[in-house]
Parts: sequence; structure tokens; C-alpha cells
Amino acid sequence: MVRPVRQEDLGGLLELLRWMDADPARRVLAPEARSEEELLWATDEGWVLEQDGHVAGYAALYPFRQGGALEGPLVQRADPAPLLERADEEARLRGWHTLYAFPHEANAALRTALETAGYAPLHTSYFFTTPPRDLAYPLPAGVRIERVVDLDPEVYCDLYRASEDAWSLRLGWTALELIEHFQRPDVHLWYAFKGNHPVGLVELETTPEAAEIAYLGVVPAARGRGVGRALLGAAAAHAFAQGAPLLRVRAHDHEKAAIALYGRLGFTLADAVVTYAKERSP
Repeated sequence: MVRPVRQEDLGGLLELLRWMDADPARRVLAPEARSEEELLWATDEGWVLEQDGHVAGYAALYPFRQGGALEGPLVQRADPAPLLERADEEARLRGWHTLYAFPHEANAALRTALETAGYAPLHTSYFFTTPPRDLAYPLPAGVRIERVVDLDPEVYCDLYRASEDAWSLRLGWTALELIEHFQRPDVHLWYAFKGNHPVGLVELETTPEAAEIAYLGVVPAARGRGVGRALLGAAAAHAFAQGAPLLRVRAHDHEKAAIALYGRLGFTLADAVVTYAKERSP
């Protein structure tokens, strides 16, 4: 039976999350909370799959891009199909035509269930980490790197559009959304300039637990000259100077050069997540 999460489910849901944590082959996007108190608000709109009086599965939906994204479905010795069906019905009620899911690359059982339910894999994202160390790199001739303090949304969008081969997520943001995002104290942005023309950018997001390169891009005409490497070094230096104990970077499977670079620099592969999408009929 699939039903909304109740307070009495939190102990069983916590056990389910800890079971998932123990093996990459079980992992999927799920609540980060790992205490009953945190779960109380983190799962207030989710559903559980109840079997024989026990919590055997969990799923939830939240808005994402022009549709919705799944937390889960996370199941232990149970069929995820009922949770996927509930997600479909909820997406229909909300008028969402696209649903996304994010299982770990090693989670073969859930990936099969998603594909059976009509989801198709889009790409794999690889996450790499490194502890604090010197990643500085000499600036290419004629190139300078500057921290962006007052964002000009038009300049940012032009540079993002020119340097991004496959994604357009930020281009859907309004000018105000971009300005507010880069005014956050945990978000940092640098541009690389060749003369007076921006040719690359790096975005860094920081938390007490880690710092993450949220985006790193270089326009095609400036690639292969060390601009991206220098941008990475500048962001890493700032992160580690602020006390970040770990730097996290990501690359999608089509970004072969970035994956090779992180390998050469000694980053450790920490995670691999597959993005799935399902287009619903209107």
C-alpha cells in the first residue's frame, strides 16, 4: 500500500535510508536527513510503501526544471512500481509533463525498473573530490582572472551560452534570479578575460562540509590553452583559504576532457549518478 508519510513511519524510513547508504548499488536521490527530527520536515510531502506493517519504500516529488524530480523510489525487498505509479498520478495532477529520476550508476535494479516504467537515461554525472592542496596553474599569456562582484546578467548569459555545449538551465532564469543567486554569501563567481572579452567562468558554492565547483566553462576559441585549469585553480585556492575540507567537482559523460583532467590532477571518483527522464502524455 502506498500512502503519505506519517510521523510513526520515521523510524522505519531512517532504517531504510541507512540501508541505502551502505551500498552504492542501492543509492538514489533521497532525503539528506539522518535523524527522525530532520526527517519530520524533510519528508512531509512524501509517500511510503507499506508492506506487512513495515516501511518497505519511499518516494516524493519536487519541482524541477519544467516538470518534477523524484526522491527515490527507494525500496528494500519490494517492487518500486507502485511508487512510480503514484508519482505519475501526482505529476498528472500538478500538470507536469516531464519527470526526472537520479539513481546511482551502480543501482541496476532501480535503473531497470525506471526503464520498464518508461524513463530513458539522458546522461551520467561523475563526481570527483580532493582534500586541500595547491591546484594553482600559471595564467596563459594575455589572460587574467577576476572575481565577479556585481553581476551583469546579460554578460553572464552571453558567456554561459557561448561556453556551454549541452545545457541551458541557467538561461531559463530571470535577471533577478541570477542576481539574487550570485549575491548569496555561499556562491562565488570568477571570469577569465582575454583582453577585455570574457572567455571563461567558474562558479564555486561553499558549505562547512565541502566546496563544490558548480560550473566551469570556457568558450571554444579559448579551449586547450589552460584557461579552464587556471579557473579551477583560482576557485580551489579561494575554497581552501576559507577552510573547506574538501573540493568537489563534477563532469557529465560527454565532457571527456574534464574527466581526463580531474584524473590527471589526482581527484578521486566519489560518485556516479544517471539522470533519467520520462515524458508524460498531456
